[in-house]
Amino acid sequence: LEEAAFQLQQIFRIDISIALNILGIQSMRAGHCRVAFTCFKLAADRGYSKAQFNVGLCYEHGRGTEKDLEKAGFYYCQAASSHHPMAQYRYARFLLQHGPGSPWDRQHKAVTLLEQAAGAGITEAQAYLGVFYMRGLQPQEKRGLKYLMQAANSGDAQSRFHVGVCYEQGLGVQQSLAEALRHYQQSAAAGNRQARERLQA
Repeated sequence: LEEAAFQLQQIFRIDISIALNILGIQSMRAGHCRVAFTCFKLAADRGYSKAQFNVGLCYEHGRGTEKDLEKAGFYYCQAASSHHPMAQYRYARFLLQHGPGSPWDRQHKAVTLLEQAAGAGITEAQAYLGVFYMRGLQPQEKRGLKYLMQAANSGDAQSRFHVGVCYEQGLGVQQSLAEALRHYQQSAAAGNRQARERLQA
């Protein structure tokens, strides 16, 4: 009986959090940012990862509350620890730009989070990792190209441009101007200015 009561409490707690988060999203869409923030915060403080992510966004962009990057990082961290992929990406970016601790520790943790987010299909994380591995102190070109291809195949025109650069320069792949041209054309067709300029050159 105690176990059943506990399960009911958990279901009730989760349902309230989901409802508060949905109410927050609807309030944000209607332009009621303070109400949205309050709803997100109530659900986040109950441990609901989607609401924790939304609170992080509110603090990062100053929507419904004062802008506070430290608090944004805190809520992204909470959501990321519950395996929320977009929060993993946002918290990784926070660690690289503002995080505490030694640069090596921050970078190591951030890359782990970025790889988890990229594996979950977050295009932004794939694109970020692709450039990160290409431009790092010890470039890992094949690994970088793998992530750039993932992001490009998800429709990211900037990553498609970078794939073209890889083929043009032979970075992580055998040099092929024909392949470079194909990727530049696809990127330009998707509106990428750098790809258009490269094609003209």
